[in-house]
Order: sequence, then C-alpha cells, then structure tokens
Amino acid sequence: MDALVIVGAGGHGRELLEVVEAVNKVEPTYDILGVLDDGEPDLDLLATYGVRHLGPVSLLADLDARYVLGIGSPYARRAIDRAATGWGRVPVTLVHPAAMVGRRVTLGPGSVVCGFASITSNVLTGRHAHVNVAATVGHDCRLGDYTTLAPGARISGAATIGDGATIGSGAVVRQGLTVGAGAVVGAGAVVIRELPAEVVAVGVPAHHRPPVPQLGWY
Repeated sequence: MDALVIVGAGGHGRELLEVVEAVNKVEPTYDILGVLDDGEPDLDLLATYGVRHLGPVSLLADLDARYVLGIGSPYARRAIDRAATGWGRVPVTLVHPAAMVGRRVTLGPGSVVCGFASITSNVLTGRHAHVNVAATVGHDCRLGDYTTLAPGARISGAATIGDGATIGSGAVVRQGLTVGAGAVVGAGAVVIRELPAEVVAVGVPAHHRPPVPQLGWY
C-alpha cells in the first residue's frame, strides 16, 4: 500500500478521506499517515476517521509519502503543488468507485473525481483538477490545471475550462465554450457565451464583472 497524506484538514480534506476509504474498500491501496494543515483543524472530526494532524504543510518535504490536495482554493493548490514538486513529492490521482469515468479520459496528476461524478469521452484534465460530487463533464472537454467543479456543476461537450477556474454548484457551461483562466462562475449560473480570464460570472444567463488582474493566472 502507498503511504499517503491529505494536505488540508477542513471539510474538503475530510471529503477526500471518504474517497480514499471508498477506494480502499474495493482494493486496499493507500495507507493514510494523516493530514497536513497550517491551521488548527477540528481534531474531534479527524478522530472519526482514525487519522491525526501531523503538522504544517512544510512537513511534506520530509515525509516519504505521496499526497493529495484537499483544498478548495485553486491558488493554494497551485502554490502547494509547486512547493511539493520542488521537494520531490508525487501526487496521487483519486477516483471514487461510484464515479463514472469513460474511455479516453486522461486525468492529470493529483486530480480528484468524487462520488457520482461523470466524465464521459475524450476528456483531458490538468494537474490537481477537482471534479466534485455529482458534477458532470461532457465529451471532448478540457479542464486546465487546478480547476474546480463544485458539486452538481454541468460542463457540456467540447468546452474548455481554463487554469484555476471555478465552476460553482449547479452551474452550467454550454457546449463548445471557453471559460478563461482564473474565472469564477457562481452557483446556478448558466454560461452561454465565452468568459474572459479572471472574471466573476453570475446569473441566468451569466453576466460577468470586470476582471481581477492581480490574481495572475499565467
């Protein structure tokens, strides 16, 4: 079994503990050493999983283990990924047994596909892309590095989601469209036209605010 640490001890990190447990029930694969977090996690909640808080994220440099990022922020995932790569650490790619992943789907290193998510045909994701519970990704889509699809997000066929973009819960992206790097699509929004980089888009149909250039997805 591969030694594994979860980076992030909040709610998303605990959800990934659930994914690992589900994977291990099908075939014992990972030995969870614990979680890393720079904050003060809820130790009582962690105890229900039989795992402990090992310390700050910087400890990953000295652990002989693989890792997965249980952190919602794409910016934090990018920063930690770059640090972990420098330390020589290698991420795992997690797919919940209850997810549907079709043929010719290539998941980038560190990507996570949660339960009841669906990824159909000829889909490519970048590094540490997160497809959350019951999100769907249609044929021929491209998800960039550190993208986040929140629970129930719907990405239609041949769409491109740029690096670090976040698609909110229940949001819809129409087929063939591009959502720019670092953009945020609000919960329940319906994207019917191209979105530039680093904008926030809300509503039905989605309309966007001016970009926030200091986020710097380049």
